[in-house]
Amino acid sequence: MLRSTLLKLSESKGFASWVTSNGTTRRMARRFVAGESLDEAIEAARRCNDAGMLTSLDYLGENVANTTDAQHSRDTYLEIFERIAKEGIQANVSCKLTQLGLDLNTDFCQGLVMSIVEFAAHFENFLRIDMEGSLYTQRTIDLVKSVRVRNPAVGTVIQSYLYRSETDVTDLLAYGCRIRLCKGAYKESVEVAYPEKADVDANYIRLMQMLLSSGFYHGIATHDPKMIAATIRFAAAKQISKDDFEFQMLYGVRTDLQRRLVRDGYRIRIYIPFGNDWFPYFMRRLAERPANVGFLVRNFFRK
Repeated sequence: MLRSTLLKLSESKGFASWVTSNGTTRRMARRFVAGESLDEAIEAARRCNDAGMLTSLDYLGENVANTTDAQHSRDTYLEIFERIAKEGIQANVSCKLTQLGLDLNTDFCQGLVMSIVEFAAHFENFLRIDMEGSLYTQRTIDLVKSVRVRNPAVGTVIQSYLYRSETDVTDLLAYGCRIRLCKGAYKESVEVAYPEKADVDANYIRLMQMLLSSGFYHGIATHDPKMIAATIRFAAAKQISKDDFEFQMLYGVRTDLQRRLVRDGYRIRIYIPFGNDWFPYFMRRLAERPANVGFLVRNFFRK
């Protein structure tokens, strides 16, 4: 119930206005968000690189209302790739399609994505298309496949809590698509998603095994020690090299696990979000673990 409440609140503009205007909450959001500027994100990425970790930068934003805002987001992503190259940062980039106008016009959105992917390829880099709620799943997969036919510097995300994900993985692998596997962070109905954690976990392991066996380079995104252990065991049993896949984790979440995996010789990529539109992302992080809510409450009342 707590998770459902937090996810519902993440859609409330009134609650968002109250939270984002509160200085204490803004400071606490910095646990999960590198900052509001690209400079802050670059510095966070540099610190991760210095600790032996790769990064993925994400300019936060969703569901733009007009084409001007979508084009502004596109221009920001071009700037991010340029800065990554200039600063010598080991990073790729993640984005959401609704930030690039998917709600407005699919062809318009695809044109913006194509321009970003071509720019990324110019720098021998890569764009990851994040997966949003299930209402966007098919449109996201269709757009990614269309873009990838023209340029391979693009991949996407699959969520193990959706029933459809095994079919989607098979479809995307036929295109040679690089996939980030995660459990899923949106509120979904039982008609489309597994309601029980055990089923989500079991599907995660099935999909992980499909990805690691595919011969393509994928990201296994999890903070769950059981999922990490299952991945390590499967890779060892199938003699899959540590260089043939990477673990991915969120900025500010389970840094102990991040450091341990680096020490054990695994590739780790840290997802680093930044920007002014941090509220929905922050609320989803709170919804994922009750301990995060306790952290928020304790610090909210601390002087």
